[in-house]
Amino acid sequence: MLVQREEQLTLLRETFQNCERQRRGHVSLVTGAVGSGKTSVLESFGDWAATAGGRVLSATASRAERGLHLGVLGQLLQGARLDPETGVRVERLLRHSPAAPPEPGHGGDDAADQVWAPVLHGLFGTLLELAESAPLVLTVDDVHHADPASLHCLLYVARRLRHTPIMVVLAEARTLRPSHPHFRAELFSQPHFTRITLPPLTVEAIARLVDDDVEPAAREAAERCLRMTGGNPLLTRALIEEQPRPATDEEPTMDATLGDAFDQAVLGCLYRHEPGVRRVAQAMAVLDRPGGPADLLGHLLDVVPESVTPMVSMLRTTGLLDHDRLRHPRIRRSILADMSVDERRDLHQRAAEVLHEHGVEPGGVAEHLVAAGWAEAGWTVPVLHDAAAQALAAGRPDVAAGCLRLVGRAEVDDEQRVAITAMQVSARWQINPLAVNGHLDQLVDAARAGGWPADAALSAAPYLLWQGRVEEADEAITGCAGDDEQAHATGRRRTMHLLLGLSHPEHLAAVREAAGVPRTALLAGGSSPAQALGLVGAALTPTGDHDAVAGAEQLLHRHHCDDGMLPMLAAPLLALLWAGRADRVAAWTAALLERPAVRHAPLWRAVLRALRAEAALRLGDLTVADQQARAALDDLPVAAWGVAAAGPLATLISCATESGRHAEADRWLAQSVPAGAFRTPLGLHYLAARARHHLALGRAHAATTDLRRCGELMRAWGVDVAGLVPWRLELARVQLAVGNKAHATQLLQEQLRVPHGVDDRTRGRALRLLAGTTAPDHRRKLLSEAVNLLQGCGDRLELVRALGDTGQTLQRAGDSAQARLLVRRAYQLAQDCGASVLAQRLVRREPGSVPAGPPAETPEPEDGLSEAERRVAALAAQGHTNRQISSKLFITVSTVEQHLTRVYRKLDVKRRSDLPARLVAFAEPLGEEIQPAAS
Repeated sequence: MLVQREEQLTLLRETFQNCERQRRGHVSLVTGAVGSGKTSVLESFGDWAATAGGRVLSATASRAERGLHLGVLGQLLQGARLDPETGVRVERLLRHSPAAPPEPGHGGDDAADQVWAPVLHGLFGTLLELAESAPLVLTVDDVHHADPASLHCLLYVARRLRHTPIMVVLAEARTLRPSHPHFRAELFSQPHFTRITLPPLTVEAIARLVDDDVEPAAREAAERCLRMTGGNPLLTRALIEEQPRPATDEEPTMDATLGDAFDQAVLGCLYRHEPGVRRVAQAMAVLDRPGGPADLLGHLLDVVPESVTPMVSMLRTTGLLDHDRLRHPRIRRSILADMSVDERRDLHQRAAEVLHEHGVEPGGVAEHLVAAGWAEAGWTVPVLHDAAAQALAAGRPDVAAGCLRLVGRAEVDDEQRVAITAMQVSARWQINPLAVNGHLDQLVDAARAGGWPADAALSAAPYLLWQGRVEEADEAITGCAGDDEQAHATGRRRTMHLLLGLSHPEHLAAVREAAGVPRTALLAGGSSPAQALGLVGAALTPTGDHDAVAGAEQLLHRHHCDDGMLPMLAAPLLALLWAGRADRVAAWTAALLERPAVRHAPLWRAVLRALRAEAALRLGDLTVADQQARAALDDLPVAAWGVAAAGPLATLISCATESGRHAEADRWLAQSVPAGAFRTPLGLHYLAARARHHLALGRAHAATTDLRRCGELMRAWGVDVAGLVPWRLELARVQLAVGNKAHATQLLQEQLRVPHGVDDRTRGRALRLLAGTTAPDHRRKLLSEAVNLLQGCGDRLELVRALGDTGQTLQRAGDSAQARLLVRRAYQLAQDCGASVLAQRLVRREPGSVPAGPPAETPEPEDGLSEAERRVAALAAQGHTNRQISSKLFITVSTVEQHLTRVYRKLDVKRRSDLPARLVAFAEPLGEEIQPAAS
């Protein structure tokens, strides 16, 4: 289907009709960029003219046949189906025609004209004979490639069309220089001549190609297509053909998906241009820089810059360029893929030299050096080094690693080698910490051999701490104390000391003592990294002097758009988490994960996801917590996390435990965690998560051991804050589970009295548990306060438990209607949180009966049924209808039907009467309710 060519076709048709009515000929020249659809217009018009009673003769010129004497004219006449006598005469004329046409600009009595005259007259006479019965249409495509002799004949015909029903339609592409300037000049001067230009496709035209019904979605797709193709019909059709046609009513997306049709269309445009134009396109694909390319391209291609301008203009007309840059990355990739490896390397090397000579920033030059794999010139090493430093500062460790890999092949002195190794460790660590072991050992050995120079020693410290090599990190930080050659060494050393103390709190007191400054001054910090670490210190050892939450928010607002500061932002996020503001951590990590730099730094992406997972867990969203923690381990395998592996593993263990997936929790616990992890705050998370799992399986003694160890470490380190781990609260849960209410009460009261260390979430949880140990008249007041606190902090899972306890209390007091409303609300919240096990426990009894006491953990039978499916199946086995089951379990009838369908499939039964009798045993807990101690 031809679109946006109706006006041009209408003009050609009207010209034909005039030719037919008035018996007067005409010449039309169809022009346009390469790929603009000239051939389609000629073919469409030719088909129409034939059906309208005309006689159509067609020919197509080509670059390969430009030297073929009268080749185009021979094509035209071969399609005429001449009678034998006329055919012999024409063949004789063509065979005996002069070898070359007369030179333009000669006099009229030239001998060449006399030789050509009978040939031209005879051929024209043949055309007149063909036009006697019907108008004759001669179409010549790509006339700019036609041989000179054929053009000479066509010009002869064009001069004699005034009273002849012959229509000549020619098509030519725009070229740098007209191939036949004399022919064009003569043609343009004819009175019966029309030039028809084919413009690029508009949005409306492309929308018609995408979908005949021009809907908003089709227009949006057309706009994207126009931005990618510039309206070039050849590119547009190829792009549309590449898009998969969905089975739904969704529109094509015009995304830059990989494919062959569009690539071939791009190359088709290039190879139909002069070789010089194609070479300019290749240079632009290699340079990939906007703005004023003529000078750079001229130097790159070693040609006069002025000669580049018309070539750039040609590419722009074709639609491959937008201003002075290739229009789309797909176009660039298509061009680069067509070049050989050696061609690309040579151009990249030359581009690096030219850009360096023009004073382009190191990053722009280094990109080409890396692509060329070349660093032999003396100026390349400092350029690559500076580019790597800039890339690290901009959050692009992948770019920095490429630059440093190339520098590693060059000849450098020992001092440069150490600096380069330090940067390699930083860059590769952000991509894959497992890849830095060899370089880190080299860096430590070089620093130790050199007397711990500040730069090398302090650069190694964070990575040593990540791997749990605490003593080596301490040695490096302490060893560079005498190196004051650099003004910033003291500040960096102080920051690394603080990092040592906060990541491994057993050193925190020694760090403060070594600093020789008051604690408040140490935590205040000067530089942004020091301030960030100071916030973590304020969260772990709160005194009221510093507001960790306000400081963290301020730092995040200031630097969250700075990709180079991404590593530093983990500290204020931890400060918010440990200060009890999981809601802010969830919001900030969601925003930071959208930053472009996160795509290029797998380590920091994994860290952000791990933080988001732990925040979601503390907000009671088990689904998001599980998804994000798993994604964190997909980004970075457990072995690459070093001592930080305890963090995401603790979250996954907690999620599995809360969801009743105890076998899965055991699998996460089987993952190897470095012993050094238990010297870090994240190790405390792990101990608490393991303790909850032990308790869920009835192993109270093991849970107590983990929690007491947790408490001992936190008190010894001086970081006894509930936001880190509320170990007293967790230990109280264990005591309640074994029936020791007195000890549980004591622990909960101690938890609530901890100065500066109890956030709203911990207070709400503690009050809920404490309510279960008090008299009924005081219980409702504590539960009401707990509900308010848990609603405010956003922990929906703990709110479910508080609401369930409140409903139970109301039920005991005889208010079954209000209790039922609270249970319904708690049930829905539990389902939203992904805590289906807790949701089902909430409705184990019918409203109105008295709770019997805390339920016992029941091991899951090996029948493949979930707890929800088992409860539905148990009631069905007792003979309850779907509606009765729905009412008892507070779920919809549809949900009951879905559960039963899965139960029948898993147990391979067809009806209720076939359900195993053993399922009835699981209906007994439906008369029970959860006590606080069991939660």
